[in-house]
Amino acid sequence: MVGLAYIGGYTPDTGGSGTGIVLVDLESLDRLGETPAPGPSFLALHPRRAVLYAVGESEHGTVEVLSRGESGALQPLARRSSEGSSPCHLAVNPAGTLLAVANYGDGTVSVHGIDEAGLLTGVRAFPHREGAHAHQATFGPDGVLYVTDLGTDEVRRFAVRGGEVSEHPDGPVRLASGMGPRHMAWAGGHWYVAGELDGTVRAYDAAWREVAAVPASGAGGRNHPSHLEVHDGRVYVANRGPDTISVFEGPALARAAEVPCGGRWPRHFAIAGGRMHVANQNSGDIAVLPIEDGIPQPVGRVLATGTPSCVLPLP
Repeated sequence: MVGLAYIGGYTPDTGGSGTGIVLVDLESLDRLGETPAPGPSFLALHPRRAVLYAVGESEHGTVEVLSRGESGALQPLARRSSEGSSPCHLAVNPAGTLLAVANYGDGTVSVHGIDEAGLLTGVRAFPHREGAHAHQATFGPDGVLYVTDLGTDEVRRFAVRGGEVSEHPDGPVRLASGMGPRHMAWAGGHWYVAGELDGTVRAYDAAWREVAAVPASGAGGRNHPSHLEVHDGRVYVANRGPDTISVFEGPALARAAEVPCGGRWPRHFAIAGGRMHVANQNSGDIAVLPIEDGIPQPVGRVLATGTPSCVLPLP
């Protein structure tokens, strides 16, 4: 499976031009297959089973469950409601027993049980107050489920005990007013969060005390940061507007570089095999940027593909 990836994106019914989930060879950029799915804007793998999960980002949100064959080909197994509108992100816990879904449209967070076959079982939905826009779900190293809420400037927390999930007794983490937290990542004892609305990237210690806040881009003009990822100790942020990738060092967020993303409106990226693969939503392509000494280099190759919003390499 080395060198394969799934590309998720928007389909005509969800404002895009793709057809579903695309399987590609990252070495050759050859298309190996496509599986129809409604608006699969974000994808996640089961940690132990050959199963893929995809949101269906529409007003009546869905979650798709698909099996993966030895070649990477997908076979739909089941589809169910995401229990909210416009789901845009989902994550599986390390044990492979829970699937958390962030419904951007109404701010609902739904948590679905997963059985031994990778299929979904019971579900519990957590609505939130008016104006909420849940954007990313991630299971932290402490076992807590964290969900960024762009609409309320919070990181919502949910306690996970076995198969039971509940609102965290300490409530949400409140971040800077107007920040619009979108994507976050944990590394080296710190949380890193991209602010879509104020164009910042911020670092917090394990107790959620802010230790650094800097502009995500130094290019000037409006910027709406999207995906954030930590790799080999460096923090990478995609900037929509400037159409760049910024690289920062450590919790002080010292800027190491800012380079063109190779397309327009970089919504997501993935690092695999010494390269960064950037899903450029508005130019309809995946740009491949070689990485040298931690810095993405000028784009080497480009794969034209629908309206991409997620790149998911296979381990």
